[in-house]
Amino acid sequence: MDKMFNAFLVHEREDEFVGSWEQVSMPSLSANEVLIRVIYSSLNYKDALSASGNKGVTRHYPHVPGIDAAGIVVQSRSNEWPVGSNVIVTGFDLGMNTWGGFGQYIRVPSAWVLRLPSGATLRMAMCMGTAGLTAAISINKLIQAGIVPESGPVAVSGATGGVGSIALAILAKLGYQTTAISGKTDTDFLTKELGATQVVERNEFIRIHEGKAISKTEFSAAIDTVGGTVLSGLLKATQYGGSVTCCGMVNSSELHTSIFPFILRGINLFGVDSVSIPMNLRRDLWDKLLTEWYPVNMDHLVSEITSDELSNNLHQLLSGQAKGRFILKHEAGSSVDQS
Repeated sequence: MDKMFNAFLVHEREDEFVGSWEQVSMPSLSANEVLIRVIYSSLNYKDALSASGNKGVTRHYPHVPGIDAAGIVVQSRSNEWPVGSNVIVTGFDLGMNTWGGFGQYIRVPSAWVLRLPSGATLRMAMCMGTAGLTAAISINKLIQAGIVPESGPVAVSGATGGVGSIALAILAKLGYQTTAISGKTDTDFLTKELGATQVVERNEFIRIHEGKAISKTEFSAAIDTVGGTVLSGLLKATQYGGSVTCCGMVNSSELHTSIFPFILRGINLFGVDSVSIPMNLRRDLWDKLLTEWYPVNMDHLVSEITSDELSNNLHQLLSGQAKGRFILKHEAGSSVDQS
């Protein structure tokens, strides 16, 4: 089958990586069991890295980024996924070394596919995407560690980014007080839209805690999305028996800290991975994300973009200028034989 479809294809040209929308053929896709027409994708920091040629994310080019996809099964060699199924694919190798959601079609292993929860829409799923799943894993770890709304404020770093903004909105819906840590000064967005109880400017937070082995306690727990000196400060300022989750490295992949938060306060540090989590947990968290955890004002946190806007929005993500979430809606794909 040599049908053509549109995809955002990134080429490596000498020392430069250039992405543009092109017509590509179905045989270009991996030879996996399930062919999906992508209706929505979403934009993530990892997509921006892939589109800019980061070989730690994507080894071989040309490549179609997009670690998230929601769409409709149009061909299947798996009895589990009949044609017409509404499905979600996030994580695994999608958009990294397997062509991803920035194309109108993806072909993936059946084990990567998740059924869209009843009552949810494909758009809702991509409003959440990997960012929402990562936030959900983080919150779930805190809940399992015994952090409840009565425990005290929960800090969230990178608060205007994809993971941070969704984490704040979910925590607010669940009744937690939150402290947003951000390098941006849009206090109204953080408090009125995301429900943050208070806002702390990132550089001020770093200044207060940098150079100390341990700090005065401020938080019952924290969700860190940026790493580096911010993560170090959160560990120092978390109360006895508290927990901190770590899922990102926009600030730095380095962590310089003493052991005092761990041996004097019994702090837990949880790593968060949304790529390879077990399917049963993935399914449970998606059910929560798209039902009782889904923020009532989610549409205010999301900007729907067209293909013409994709390059610019990826640049915003890479430079740390993005606010909230971006989702990409594909135009109708070319017809495919449903067999």
